[in-house]
This record gives sequence, structure tokens and C-alpha cells, in this order.
Amino acid sequence: MQEETIIQAVFLGLLEGLTEFIPVSSTGHLLLAGHFLGFQSPGKTFEVLIQLGAILAILSIYFTRLWTVAIALPRERPARMFVLSVLLAFLPAAFVGVLAHDFIKTVLFESPTLVCVTLITGGVLLALVDRMTIDPVHTDAMHYPPGLAFKIGVFQCLALVPGVSRSGATIAGALLMGCDKRSAAEFSFFLAMPTMAGAFAYDLYKNRNVLSIDDAATIAVGFVAAFIAAVVVVRFVLDFISRHGFAPFAWWRIFVGTAGLIGLWLVG
Repeated sequence: MQEETIIQAVFLGLLEGLTEFIPVSSTGHLLLAGHFLGFQSPGKTFEVLIQLGAILAILSIYFTRLWTVAIALPRERPARMFVLSVLLAFLPAAFVGVLAHDFIKTVLFESPTLVCVTLITGGVLLALVDRMTIDPVHTDAMHYPPGLAFKIGVFQCLALVPGVSRSGATIAGALLMGCDKRSAAEFSFFLAMPTMAGAFAYDLYKNRNVLSIDDAATIAVGFVAAFIAAVVVVRFVLDFISRHGFAPFAWWRIFVGTAGLIGLWLVG
């Protein structure tokens, strides 16, 4: 593996970890950065598989709480309802993602212009949602009703379009349905675990014949970098959102999307 490739993998891994759990679209950032860096991965697998590092970051931080839920499953209804809610929220995107996988990877992932447009559009919409006055009905992410969770999962399907943002779509959907900002962001963390694990497993299966040892080494480097960066972000992002809302992320999306369009116009 060349030194340049290692540096690119580290940079993209850090970018994944820094952006996965905030509503700015980690995939959109990775695709744009990869495009301008000239980084290529077979079947765009690198961008998906390094997300496992971010999953493990969530698991490491929420391990105690999740372990408590796992122990309580056989005897406590709230624990079972929490697991049911997360699974119901996971199903819509899993179903649509499997059906549209090839189209997403071969068409949508190959269009940096689309990524820029969705970043800007999503930023404008996120800013508008952030400015809405909403009296929250649901304030505990671990007690979202199953029906509400399923509807949030439907919103997550929008994130199959690169640049939309998985966390952005789920958070915006939750806010529109009466959830407060902090719990909406936290539920997006919990929902990320089955969603990203499923995407990782399915993408690895689909591309198992095109990956080489060098690809595995590159992915491993990006994986470690993503884990380290995601641990830092998750520890601080909920407090940041509680204080500042989502407007900073909305403006960042608009800036990156606009800069990307300018870059594409200048250099292609």
C-alpha cells in the first residue's frame, strides 16, 4: 500500500468519524473528498465499510446502557419496547436499500454534482426545521413509541441518496413529530447501529469478489481513524446540539455544497 494511499485513508477515516453522527452527511463528504483527491475504491466499498469504526465508537460509549437493556430484555417491557422501536425504525431503509443497492452505488454514488445539490438543499431544510417552534412531546430516546420510531425510519430512507445525511433525515423527522433536539440526535445514534452494521455486512457480501489484500489494509486504516474521530464527536455532540441547535450544521452543509459545485465547475 502506497504512502499516499495511507494518508488518504487516514484523512477519509477521520472525516467519516467526524461527520457520521452530525447531520452533514458523512457519505457526501467522503464522496466529494474522494473525488477531488482522486481516491478510488472498488465498488465504493471503502466509504461504506469504514463506517464500522463509527459503529464501534457508539458501542464503546453506550456499552453500559445497552448492556443494561440486554440484561433486562427477558423480564422488563420497557427494554423490549426500546429494542422493538429501534428494529422497526431500521426496517424501511434496510428494505429499500437492498432493493436499490446497485442503483445507489453505480449511479447516485458516482454523481458529485448530486451530492453538492443535496448538501445545499438539506442544509436549507435543516435550518428551517431548526427555526421552528416545537413543543416537544417525546424527550427520552429510549422510550420512543414503536409507531413513532417506524415513521422516523421512513425518513431515514431519504438518506439513501448521498448528501442527504442519515442522521439529518432521522433528526429532522423526529423533530417534526414532536421530539426534542437532544433525544432526536440520541435516537439517531441508536438507529445508526443496526443500519450501519447492515450496510457494512451487505456491501461486504456484494463486493467480496473485487476486494484485495491492499483494499482490506486501506479499509482497516480508515476504520481505525473513523473510530477515534467518532469517539471524540459522540462524547460532545449532544451537549453542543442542546446549546446551539442544528443551525451550525445547516450552514456548514451549504458551505461545503457550494464549495463543491465551484470546485466541480473549475476542475471537473
